[in-house]
This record gives sequence, structure tokens and C-alpha cells, in this order.
Amino acid sequence: MVGAGVLSLPYAMSQLGWGPGVTIMLLSWVVTLYTIWQMVEMHEMIPGKRFDRYHELGQYAFGEKLGLWIIIPQQLTVDVSSDIVYMVTGGQSLKKFHDLVCPNCKEIRQTYFIMIFASVHFVLSHLPNFNSISGVSLAAAVMSLSYSTIAWAASIGKGVQPNVDYSYKSTSNPGKVFDFLAGLGVIAFAYAGHNVVLEIQATMPSTPEKPSKGPMWKGVIVAYLIVAICYLPVALIGYWAFGNSVNDNILLTLENPTGLIATANIFVVIHVIGSYQIFAMPVFDMMESYMVKELHFRPCLRLRLISRTLYVAFTMVIAICFPFFGGLLSFFGGFAFAPTSYYLPCIIWLIICKPKRFSLTWFINWICIVLGVLLMVLSPIGGLRSIIVSAKDYKFFS
Repeated sequence: MVGAGVLSLPYAMSQLGWGPGVTIMLLSWVVTLYTIWQMVEMHEMIPGKRFDRYHELGQYAFGEKLGLWIIIPQQLTVDVSSDIVYMVTGGQSLKKFHDLVCPNCKEIRQTYFIMIFASVHFVLSHLPNFNSISGVSLAAAVMSLSYSTIAWAASIGKGVQPNVDYSYKSTSNPGKVFDFLAGLGVIAFAYAGHNVVLEIQATMPSTPEKPSKGPMWKGVIVAYLIVAICYLPVALIGYWAFGNSVNDNILLTLENPTGLIATANIFVVIHVIGSYQIFAMPVFDMMESYMVKELHFRPCLRLRLISRTLYVAFTMVIAICFPFFGGLLSFFGGFAFAPTSYYLPCIIWLIICKPKRFSLTWFINWICIVLGVLLMVLSPIGGLRSIIVSAKDYKFFS
């Protein structure tokens, strides 16, 4: 649940301001906890059937063909965009680590660090399933809690900077509006677990007496408590210390204590290694199923090696060409994450459960749907503008 997006939350706060920022963070936490509960409940809602994939749930709600066309593109966009962002994050954190531990060394391009990070995935991507990467996932969870704690603790140690400014960074009204929309997307990106929650629940044993939703919901509660422990202190303390001068990655803003910040960046690298694999597994599953069923490839080791290697190479090249962490978060947060995390579960819930019109449940779901659609439409505008502004001064493969 805790993705690399946590590092950009102080930056989102600087774009939104104190009042709107805190309100939107808390509202997103509540809305996405509600929608993930819906997905856990719907996993085995139909007697004798388990929806082990997001698209299977969509097909039951919308129909065989329409369900695929609605869910699969959204799910693929979430998975691929997450992996691109994790490529950028891994490369940035490796570079920051290098610059901190060896300040007098010759500067190495960020491109090379992204390639180094990608080389790990050329190996890990050939592990067959979620159970194979459970150890990597556990390490990622520990690392996320560790570097989040270091980020806010180091910010407290740094204290409020001289001449800290909590006003909006942009001076023009259009600039403030675009930054505000971008901030919405950054927060949306931070809530990313919905896309793989059914796949994870599918690995759990389930019987009529002890359905999987019991332990799964306990896991979700623990995950969301950790989300709150990680997200709120990083966002609020980071913004409190640096104001609108904070970088789109809080660990790039912090410099001291050198050893601690360098350690935090290595923790980030370990975390995004695990996170990359979590989001890549559904893509591998869809790619290989399509090639075997539709293109009639023979399922074999060679197919897995070629398809997965090409996918890792694709995400690496995109990350090298567009290494704009904040802009990518803003754009993909609204465009990809808002549908899968904020409103699609509510639409499916309304179709399957059919709550009474104008009941409390009916109103709650429609409020989530309206908020999610607004988020999907508005925040990519701010994110795209941020990428365009960053690209003006960027030299490719630098």
C-alpha cells in the first residue's frame, strides 16, 4: 500500500496549501479505505465463485466484453505507470545515495542509475508468481516504514527553514490552478493497492466457514494504519519544515545527516524493487495469457523470458526519457489511479449489490463516484502541464 508516492506528499502539500491539503489527504484515505473494503467483500460475494482478477469482477458487473474494455485498459495503465514511476524513483535514489556517500566523485548521469536499477528487474521479473516474491514484498514493507520515518524525523531535526514560505509557489492565477490540480494527482497516486487487491486475496485459502475476506480485511486495516503513520507525518512535517521550496521527492531535499539520508535512499531502492514486481505481475499474467490464447504462442520458458524482458526494457526507456517524478505522479495519479481506486469499485457495487435508491449507501457511493470522476478529469491537466514545463529545460538521456 505504501508506495513511493509518499515521498512527494510534502510537494503536494506545497501545491495545495495547509487547509485543502490536509482535507484532501484525509478524504482520500477514507474514500479509498471504503472502496478497498468493497473489493474485499465482492471477491466472494457470489456463492461458489471467486473473482480473482479485477477484470473478472468487471466482467460480472458490466458484461463479458464491456467489462474487459472498461477494466483491462485502466488496470494496465495503473500497473505500467507505477512501474515507470518506480524506475524513475529507483534511479533518482541510487544517484542521491552515490552523491551523498561520494561527494567528490565524478558525477554520473541519472540515466545510468536508472539502467542499473532496471538490471535487477531483468532477473526478478522471471519469478513465476506472487508467492515467489513474498520475501521481496515483506522487505519492501519494512523499508517503506523505515524511509518514511527517516524523512519526517530528519525534517524535524532540520527544523523550520529560514524565510520558509507557505504561500503558493506560482505567482500567476493560472499557475496556481494548474499546481493545485497537479497536487490532487500526487495524492491520488499514493493510494495504489486496489489494482492488485483481488490478485493478492486470490492467493489466500478460503472455505464457506472461513472465507478469505476475514484475514484479508484484517490485513487491509493494518496496511491502512501503516499508510496513515507513513503519509501524514511525512506530508505535514515535510511541508512544515521546507514550505514551498520542498522538492518533489523529500529525500532529495534533505542532505543531513548524510549517513541517515543515504540509508533512507537505499531503503527506497529496496522498496521500489518489490513494488515494481507487485505491479508487474498482473501485466505479465495478461501479456502471457493473451499471447497463448489469442496469438497461439506455446507456453514455455522462452516466451516468459522474451515478454518479461521486453516489458522491463520498455519501462526503463520511458523512465529515461521522462524522469519527471512529480509530473508523472500528478498525471498518472488522476488518469489511472482515480478510476481503479476511487470510483470503479463503487459503480460495480451499485450494479451487483443494488442498494436502495436514496439510501445512505447509495448516496455514499455516488459521492465517491463524483469525486473520483472530477479527480480523473482535472488532475491530469495539472500533471501534463508540469511535465511540459519540466521538459523545457531537460536534455534527453542526461
